Amino acid sequence: MEQIQHNFVTVRGLKFHVAELGIGSTVVLFLHGFPEIWYSWRHQMIALAGAGFRTLAPDYRGYGLSDIPPEPEKTTFADIIADLVAILDHLGVTKVFVVAKDFGVRPAYLLTLLHPHRVSGVITVGAPHMPLGPRKYGESLPEGFYILRWREPGRAEADFGRFDAKTVVRNIYILFSKSEIPIAAENQEVMDLVDASVPLPPWFTEEDLATYGALYEKSGFKTALQVPYRSYDEDFGISNPMVKVPALLIMGCKDYFFKFPGIEEYIKSGKAKELVPNLDIIYLPEGTHFVQEQSPELVNGLILDFLKSRL
Repeated sequence: MEQIQHNFVTVRGLKFHVAELGIGSTVVLFLHGFPEIWYSWRHQMIALAGAGFRTLAPDYRGYGLSDIPPEPEKTTFADIIADLVAILDHLGVTKVFVVAKDFGVRPAYLLTLLHPHRVSGVITVGAPHMPLGPRKYGESLPEGFYILRWREPGRAEADFGRFDAKTVVRNIYILFSKSEIPIAAENQEVMDLVDASVPLPPWFTEEDLATYGALYEKSGFKTALQVPYRSYDEDFGISNPMVKVPALLIMGCKDYFFKFPGIEEYIKSGKAKELVPNLDIIYLPEGTHFVQEQSPELVNGLILDFLKSRL
């Protein structure tokens, strides 16, 4: 990881951390999910830079080494999009391929829809492009569903606050690596779903955990709970959510997101291609929610094949 450069860009009144590697003319922008930060793309950055691409992996505002906004509870997805455009402008980057994971898929496709001249193609890991209306998973899942708990102001803050940041990240990585949706009972919190004796996934080292833990110790979780969990009902005024650029969805078959109501049917029935006609879908039988860290060589190969075929 020593070869990855760590730069800081000041735009829109905040200082953003941007990890960068490679000097190619084709730029690949990596967008992380939660509880991830730039570091979750370490394997992909090295592989793509070695293949001749320039890679950029920013930490969103309030995440990782980027500045925490003055009012984290007011952060929106619109802020994330505006930040990304400002960062690219500052770096003199006019067009990118976007690779996104988890909730990073939303800003990836919003960037494509709102600034179509800036995006050559989109690769998403673990989630497809979805209709832009409010999410309604809570209507068919119990009250203990982790997203419902984390959307409730103060609930997750109190739950997480019982532990240090490293333990919170550890618990989330363990929970999200399973194939079942994290749902707490009425008399327990989400963090209580993981026993301290449960080991980390075999592909996630103590060094990895220490890196994440230190970064969340700095940033805290306030902005991360606001975006994505408390910001999904934003209206972007997009009348046509059709995406015309080439796209690839890499979906782990053991990803718990597959168990969300309607998701498997949405992806496998072809509905996902109604909004993204030029979409290819690749299923990884053993893939979990963190498949880019779990099986980096496999994911790297799929990303490189997509990029090289579109140049």
